[in-house]
Amino acid sequence: MPCGATSPHPLVWGPPGAIPDERRLRHLGQALAEVLAGRRPPETMADRLTDQAYRDLVRAGRMLNAAHPPLAKSLHVNEPRDGAIEMCVLVQCGERNHVLAIRLERHGVQWLCTDFETA
Repeated sequence: MPCGATSPHPLVWGPPGAIPDERRLRHLGQALAEVLAGRRPPETMADRLTDQAYRDLVRAGRMLNAAHPPLAKSLHVNEPRDGAIEMCVLVQCGERNHVLAIRLERHGVQWLCTDFETA
């Protein structure tokens, strides 16, 4: 799978309380950073976001000013409650670094991004 490509499979984990697969979370962060840098069309993320988060992503447009392709580096994951994941991804964009905060919530057995912010 190319760097930054989202998996063809939805973000699914086992029973409640299962530890998330950080590699797949990093790929999600990478793909979202690519959209926010204008290097990937938002529709490639539609099945990974709630309807509201997808509308926010389309409306946000290019939020990361990056002369170089963004690269998801370190990842910090927190589970504030069962069925919710909050993560921060350090995104390197050439000489500049940005932080991407992402919230995911479990919908059935699939995890969907419900909100995101970048700085």
